[in-house]
Amino acid sequence: MGLMRDALLAGSRSVWLRERAVRLGFVKRAVSRFMPGETLDDALGAARALASRKLSVVLTCLGENVTSLAETEGVARHYLEAMEAARAAGLDVELSVKLTQLGLDLDAGLALSHVDRIAARAAELTQRLWIDMEDSRYTEGTLDLYRKLRRARPNAGLCLQSYLRRTAADLETLIPLGSAIRLVKGAYNEPAAMAFPEKRDVDESYFALAKRLLSEEARRLGCYAAFGTHDRNLIRRIEEEAARAKAPREAFEFELLYGIQTGEQARLAASGTRVRVLISYGSFWFPWYMRRLAERPANVLFVARRMFGG
Repeated sequence: MGLMRDALLAGSRSVWLRERAVRLGFVKRAVSRFMPGETLDDALGAARALASRKLSVVLTCLGENVTSLAETEGVARHYLEAMEAARAAGLDVELSVKLTQLGLDLDAGLALSHVDRIAARAAELTQRLWIDMEDSRYTEGTLDLYRKLRRARPNAGLCLQSYLRRTAADLETLIPLGSAIRLVKGAYNEPAAMAFPEKRDVDESYFALAKRLLSEEARRLGCYAAFGTHDRNLIRRIEEEAARAKAPREAFEFELLYGIQTGEQARLAASGTRVRVLISYGSFWFPWYMRRLAERPANVLFVARRMFGG
């Protein structure tokens, strides 16, 4: 599975493959499991259905590595409009943004300006704004921008990846800021010197980070934890740790992808635990989809056989 994962992650970066695969009917049908459609209306429609099941939502418009000033402005404007549309619909929706979609490759100050505008409006609506973590080339820049943003926008939260060896040290610098942290495993192809290559090590790193976020010290300093995982074993361990640490339910939540582990979403919500469903939408879905496949070995062989072997 390691080789297949590497192949899928390599495929996620292939412009040639992206241009061809998105036209294949079976690929479009397969991706519909993970996203309700390409438009904001599609995403809000899914959010309405989830709200009827007492599930809140995080929205993200797919895209990354934008290199046009006009396009970065369009992305920022779209996110502001998405917040207004969700507010008008009476939906509990937060946003998650990628900094390279907002111009980080062009200029860090430009990206900060855009994300500050979005975070300011989110604060007016008493919402968090989540900043995604991308591949390791952007880790330091993302952390630096987040720290600057956090001074003025305490409603800003940051994603951290448990597969990176540096993350435990990074977390220790963020806890004194009272940061909101979304913890994920990580979905990029990183060298072993930077990331744990074995799943068991990634899982243990994840749980150690989760324990730290649930600790009395982290909670006292104002930290909030969002656990982005579909691993039911990890979810149970985190629930047990939260009970052991006497962490109140308002100190953390679980975030699961649209269409995955729906039974677990319902179970968590029924237990009184905060749950958000991450809904992705947009036309630039192929790289994101390939990374999702790489995260789910049970689906890899079938899809890879169709895509790479005919």
